[in-house]
Amino acid sequence: MSLQQLNTAAEPEARRCLLQCCASKTWVSRLLERRPFAGAAQLREAADRAWRGLSEKDYLQAFAGHPEIGDLNSLRARYADTSALAAGEQSGVEGASDELVEELQRGNRAYQEKFGFIFIVCATGKSAGEMLELLQQRLPNSREVELDNAVREQRKIFQLRLEKLL
Repeated sequence: MSLQQLNTAAEPEARRCLLQCCASKTWVSRLLERRPFAGAAQLREAADRAWRGLSEKDYLQAFAGHPEIGDLNSLRARYADTSALAAGEQSGVEGASDELVEELQRGNRAYQEKFGFIFIVCATGKSAGEMLELLQQRLPNSREVELDNAVREQRKIFQLRLEKLL
């Protein structure tokens, strides 16, 4: 989809496309209110403004739109219709050993039990080992610190997906 198409698409189509970038419905609604965008830079800025100040519920909704790091079956199922935008995001896990993937999955479970949401990291360009190391570094954090970390990582993810969208 081009920027022109995003600007002129009917609201349901534009909403569907933006939900591929971030699963927060409030974020999408805020972004749709700012159409039309003069250029990609204006879209990125509007996306950041729409992201700031969302409620915790909105952030958690965005996080819930992601599969767990290392759960490739979940990744494929969840993003079957958005594979172009999510493609390659967890490619660092695909070649990892079974032991490493299992360790990532155990870490994800511990993380979710502690914080109440899945581990969010912008996985693009990271190996499975790097993601596991980040997960282990972040596990000791407080929920407040980790919510902030996840919000910042989700922002990186939607910015990358917006680039791919256009």
